[in-house]
Amino acid sequence: MHPAKQIVARKTAARAARVERAARSEVAAPRAVVPSLDGGGPIWQQIRRALVGPILDGEWPPGTRIPGELALARRFHASRMTVYKAIQSLANDGLVQRRRKSGTVVAERALERPVFEIWDIAELITRLGGAYSFQLLECRKLAQDPERRELLGVSSRTPTLWLRCLHFSDGKPFQLEERLVNVDAAPGITCHPLETESPGRWLMARVPWTDAEHKIHAREATPEVAAELKIRPRCACLVVERRTWNVSMPVTYARFWNPGLSHSLIGHFQPAR
Repeated sequence: MHPAKQIVARKTAARAARVERAARSEVAAPRAVVPSLDGGGPIWQQIRRALVGPILDGEWPPGTRIPGELALARRFHASRMTVYKAIQSLANDGLVQRRRKSGTVVAERALERPVFEIWDIAELITRLGGAYSFQLLECRKLAQDPERRELLGVSSRTPTLWLRCLHFSDGKPFQLEERLVNVDAAPGITCHPLETESPGRWLMARVPWTDAEHKIHAREATPEVAAELKIRPRCACLVVERRTWNVSMPVTYARFWNPGLSHSLIGHFQPAR
């Protein structure tokens, strides 16, 4: 064979081998089934949430290579650009690392809580090695309470649920949750099921959301909060306030009190372009 043709043949064979290896890797690398989309909000956000689940629940441990953009585009019937946006947002938050040769892999510190993720407190406590439990302290329909209704952003005519619950790790108070829920945005919610299923988990499983906002404060524990968390009054707490909407409709407002020495939040940002 002519030397030039031999070179071409070798290059062609090498290229075919690379394609075959990539195809095998694409199929074999993910060890978890990618969840279905939840139907809430823009497709790229749904894809992001579908990928976040296996990462944060430990099903895809650090170093796991997640499915490639083309595979995910086929899986979700979405454009590659939409998939890219979802994966890039995970990279921006430090959940995955994008590598030129090995693809996108779960980051080493992915189990730390990202600021802008809607986390499940039960999964967090389990990942930290604790046994999760919770207690519903208070649940009732909210009367004419302008101050609290303003926090949720609803009128005096909107049916609203007010509740408080305590989350435990190994039987010790871990987080105090105060929450307002727009009943119109969460049909079927009542106090009864929340006695056995935490409010956050109930809402995540049944109520779509399109937008979320987090505010983070360092605050002193009030006497009431201190009593529930079994800490001294005026001890430092990390307080996260979260609002969620379904398009323009307020869904819920929640305030989470965390003893300051045992909690941290991280986030990754890029400048606006």
